[in-house]
Amino acid sequence: MNARNQRPRTASGGATYRSTAYTSLLPWQVRERRFPPTGLGRRGLNPDDVYAFLDRVAADMAAVYAALAESRLETARIKAGLRRRQADQAGARNEEGRA
Repeated sequence: MNARNQRPRTASGGATYRSTAYTSLLPWQVRERRFPPTGLGRRGLNPDDVYAFLDRVAADMAAVYAALAESRLETARIKAGLRRRQADQAGARNEEGRA
């Protein structure tokens, strides 16, 4: 199996490890990316250049999906906490009304 077919290794927490020097791709960079043609005797684009770029796009997408999943978990935690607090307050109001 070659490297481009393998899933990226993840650090603890499920996020893909990145150097602080790594800059994420921006949408305009993906849209405007052009590849040099292959050498003489071949048609098309250089597969190594294309696969390297696709690997970078895939890594950025993985980071976006990991951040989205983390955001959804945080939203679920906040909603659960809010529901608990509302239930506690409703219970306290009910107890005051009975007294």
